[in-house]
Amino acid sequence: MRLSVLDLVPVRSDQSTADALAATTRLAQVADGLGYTRYWVAEHHNMPSAAATSPPVLIAHLAAHTSALRLGSGGVMLPNHAPLAVAEQFALLEAAHPGRIDLGIGRAPGSDPVTSLALRGAAGRDDRDIEAFPDYLDDVVALMSSAGVRVALPRDLMRENYVLKATPAAVTEPRLWLLGSSMYSARLAAAKGLPYVFAHHFSGQGTEEALHLYRNNFRPSETTPEPVTFLTVNAVVADTDDEAMRLIQPNLQMMAKLRTGQPLGPLDVVEDAEARALSAREQTVVEGGLRQAVVGAPERAAEQLRALAERFGVDEVMIHPVASAYRGVDPATAPAREATLELLAKHLL
Repeated sequence: MRLSVLDLVPVRSDQSTADALAATTRLAQVADGLGYTRYWVAEHHNMPSAAATSPPVLIAHLAAHTSALRLGSGGVMLPNHAPLAVAEQFALLEAAHPGRIDLGIGRAPGSDPVTSLALRGAAGRDDRDIEAFPDYLDDVVALMSSAGVRVALPRDLMRENYVLKATPAAVTEPRLWLLGSSMYSARLAAAKGLPYVFAHHFSGQGTEEALHLYRNNFRPSETTPEPVTFLTVNAVVADTDDEAMRLIQPNLQMMAKLRTGQPLGPLDVVEDAEARALSAREQTVVEGGLRQAVVGAPERAAEQLRALAERFGVDEVMIHPVASAYRGVDPATAPAREATLELLAKHLL
């Protein structure tokens, strides 16, 4: 089984943004040394618990501090950006680190409505950009190619066959992946012959149906002759089941706040999460998140991952290591997240 990593660059209550980035850099280096396949960073905006606001900036930083990992976006939220800007960013990343760059693209805004308005409205973007998502996807692919896109111009401009390119002389191109948590994304990936990743870590519902739809309706393309897919999963692995349960509670409680409409803050340290009383609604969310996650001692966690991969017919699983930390830990580190990767690698890689 291949293992990969998804990272939102979590910010704990004891961390600054600089601390969270330092911890993520260390985590990527750990994954690199252990033989993980790829390391993807997300796009989220104005969230107190997530510093992953700009995937291309993070990818450039992490690529410079690792040597073998494929670095990518999980994902770039395309309606927030002009297709040419995305194509230019990732074409440059691929030129700097050939054969190591993945461009994962999603359709969701990755933010709340107010932030979305500030992010997209100032650039003249609105919900029509969500509706145009399939066309924008094609634009990104074409712009990153060595041939570029020929643009038809009005006659009075006295120029024919204007060529628009993301970069002057591309030799290789990033690998494009379509991300999603719905039937829409699965159907679109199948129709366009793209690799597809289901956000099982976030949704946990409809995974089997989405992957079945994708595989059964897949149309081969030049870059992807057969269906290619994997899924993501939240994971905390520690020396004992009890320790893993303690370390995942802050993340589960944060998701409970999100899903019950409460104000969000940074990720709690373990002691603060243990001191917090949960409402009945929050407890229901926590229990649901726990059922969807891989949590426990190494042998148990490895068996859970094997069962997950077999159930959904994938040979790669992307781990989202969501462990928090205890009070007093060096804020520039995330030892429990590193341990999750190390213990899984020992049993699966």
